[in-house]
Amino acid sequence: MALLDLATHNLWSEATAPTLRTLEIIGTLRDRYGKNYKPNTRETIRRRTLHQFVEAGLIVINPDDPTRPVNSPKTCYRIEPAALQLARSFGQQAFHAQLKEYLTNREGLIERYARARRQEMLPVTLPDGTAVELTPGGQNVLLKQIVEQFCPRWTPGGQILYIGDAGKIDPVFEQDALTRLGVRLDKHGKLPDLIVYLPERNWLVLMEAAPSHGPVDEKRYGELRALFGTSSAELVFVSCFPSRAEMRKHLAVVAWETEVWCADAASHLIHFDGERFLGPYDTEA
Repeated sequence: MALLDLATHNLWSEATAPTLRTLEIIGTLRDRYGKNYKPNTRETIRRRTLHQFVEAGLIVINPDDPTRPVNSPKTCYRIEPAALQLARSFGQQAFHAQLKEYLTNREGLIERYARARRQEMLPVTLPDGTAVELTPGGQNVLLKQIVEQFCPRWTPGGQILYIGDAGKIDPVFEQDALTRLGVRLDKHGKLPDLIVYLPERNWLVLMEAAPSHGPVDEKRYGELRALFGTSSAELVFVSCFPSRAEMRKHLAVVAWETEVWCADAASHLIHFDGERFLGPYDTEA
């Protein structure tokens, strides 16, 4: 209703197609319908409602800039033109005929928009040669660098168990493998951006794309320790940056006994104290 710009007193024929960000949709629901969602629920609305509407072809994401990262604060949505015309005819004699035509053409519409989105996708090659795709822009550019540059150098033989993608269903989520390690994760929780398992050393390497969510600071260090507290593998924490210039903005808050990696110096690691280099620590010692 928000994306059709309809209030309770409007006729369906008065529907329009505003371009709205998630916070603007939340504001419309509050002001027009008395449904007061808190601002911190926008991620839930995006993942559990808007994402499904996009996949169903009902709405279009970032019609003004398809390359915009999905988790950008500027990300916006607009009703798909054919869906708008159908909504405008609701309650009129022509509605059922238009609905039949819409359903006949719907799969083609979905495929057309899906094809356009696929053209913008970011291809990523996993260390084992498997190809996956990430949505364009944002942290995913750095995630591609982590997978293709960090992993071969610093976690050789590692198995990627999770890659997060804010714009789609996570392309890698080896839930069974994590369960065997004693880890049960809620996909809607605050997961690290990348999880790699090193079977030879029994390490879980937890990596954050720092410019998007921040580095592994003391708060995040505690959150990850709690989230993976049942793991039978020992934990390693890495904050990843696209460049040393970007890293300098966050140096003051990086947690001790963690690692830092910069994509512009991919063959080097920065070690934050401790007796180990790229290794887990016994928190009870």
